[in-house]
Amino acid sequence: MGEISPEKKSGCGLLNAVFGRRSIWPRRSTSTGSLQKFDPNDNVNLVQSMPGSRRQSSILDSSDAPLNKQADRIIERPGQNHSRSPPVYQQHHLPPPAAASRSVPNKQGCGQARKVPQNGLAISGELESMITDHQQSKGAGKLVRASSSNVMLFGNLGNLRQPGGNGNSTANNVLDYLPKTAKDQSPANGKYSTSVMGNVLKKNEEPSLCRAISTRMDPEQLKILGNEDYKNGRFAEALSLYDAAISIDPNKASYRSNKSAALTALGRLLEAAFECREAIRIDPYYQRAHNRLATLYVRLGDAEKAAYHFKQAGAEADPDSMNKAKKVEVHLNKCTEAKRQRDWNTLLKEATLAIAAGADSAPLIFSSKAEALLKLHKHQEADETMAKGPNFDIDECIKFFGPIGSTSLLLVHAQVNLVVGRFDDALTSAQRASRLDANNKEVNTILWRTKAVALARSNGNDLFKAGRFSEASVAYGEGLNHDPYNTVLLCNRAACRSKLGQFEKAIEDCSAALGVCPFYSKARLRRGDCYAKLEKWEACIQDCEMLLTENPNDEAVGKLLKEARARRQ
Repeated sequence: MGEISPEKKSGCGLLNAVFGRRSIWPRRSTSTGSLQKFDPNDNVNLVQSMPGSRRQSSILDSSDAPLNKQADRIIERPGQNHSRSPPVYQQHHLPPPAAASRSVPNKQGCGQARKVPQNGLAISGELESMITDHQQSKGAGKLVRASSSNVMLFGNLGNLRQPGGNGNSTANNVLDYLPKTAKDQSPANGKYSTSVMGNVLKKNEEPSLCRAISTRMDPEQLKILGNEDYKNGRFAEALSLYDAAISIDPNKASYRSNKSAALTALGRLLEAAFECREAIRIDPYYQRAHNRLATLYVRLGDAEKAAYHFKQAGAEADPDSMNKAKKVEVHLNKCTEAKRQRDWNTLLKEATLAIAAGADSAPLIFSSKAEALLKLHKHQEADETMAKGPNFDIDECIKFFGPIGSTSLLLVHAQVNLVVGRFDDALTSAQRASRLDANNKEVNTILWRTKAVALARSNGNDLFKAGRFSEASVAYGEGLNHDPYNTVLLCNRAACRSKLGQFEKAIEDCSAALGVCPFYSKARLRRGDCYAKLEKWEACIQDCEMLLTENPNDEAVGKLLKEARARRQ
């Protein structure tokens, strides 16, 4: 103990770099500015401590850190022109933490390493072990202890750089481990890592390092941070923080309720309703969650359940939302009666009023409106109505609305897709409805009709490609027997009749298609061409001019219009 090791005699650290070998004081600690080069094969972890750190003294055994008392000595200050050489830094690899103890270098690599019990490292040691294991499982990422109670990525330690010369660190940035919003992500193969399909968010499969570290945080603090993000309009970030709080304490109703608010702001209403339900399950008397759920029920078109939860909300009930719920309920009752009497005009009117009253995200009300438009042979408006409605995933709809309501929704989807020519989508929706309610006669009828129309269209297309126009016309006609107002079949049969020189009949089919879908440009162009073949130039010009208002750059239409105007004179 009395002798000074050769490493101590030669001197090491910041003092010797500045003053040479004048100091004989034993070194107590090091700083990030004097990191010693270590043999990479040496299985030693780098532990830094601040001068006079109590934590360091509590971790290290005092018997292994002798303090040789020396006589006081005056050290000469360096002159003004004294220059100090820049310290040399080297990156170190952290080995996996030992099961029972951890090696710590004695005085910046001078002397032998000491063993420290694992339980002496407390939370900081456990956190370092957790992060080290995470990085080794990833196969990359270099970590170094930044202070006695903090772990940072090597590339973020101020002026520290990896060996390489140009000073550009290739270490992972700490921001890479934080949750990213869709705005910050770059698409891979045209898709984001969190892609949204309907109302379901595809989450990342692996938990982030940030989430692992957040388990050491206070969930209340996470909630407060989430509230700040929510108030500032950063709903995705708030949602991540609420999720982190829930992962720590899943039985706190307020976390679920706040998560519901963030989901609502992101337009994910079904998920928001599920979170409110969970909050109420945890705390049945949580009035704010009752009010939030009631408001969601109004938007989703369930006025009866909304009224119940407004009652449970007590003083938290929102008066404006309660008034909306009453209006929506009145219109929904009229919708039910109109549908029972097959009064499609009234159904269309009341469904529109219910949506305007507050049920702006109710898929069943939008489907009722689309059904009324289909019965009134307004196919294009029906398709637009379904497109404007909420695009919830069907599995979530089944979970929320039940199999009966979801079956009705699927049937309308099937019929709308069928009339506008999306035959595969129509068949998929009809088959899904049949699986939900196999004994429903209406479901089986629509499924059978969808299959028949899709088969007729497929057969007709094959015959048309083979140049067998007469047979193709008959095949399309068989499909029209099941769906007389199918615009695609009408237009396809018009093409066959035009090839056969039956221009008058072709014009009839095109006009029928335009009657239910006024902006069906293919049918209008085909009819204009047939008018030209019959030398009905005025009618041809009218169709061409209307097409050019929709698409001014259509060369084919422009050529036909020019010819019609020249021939008319």
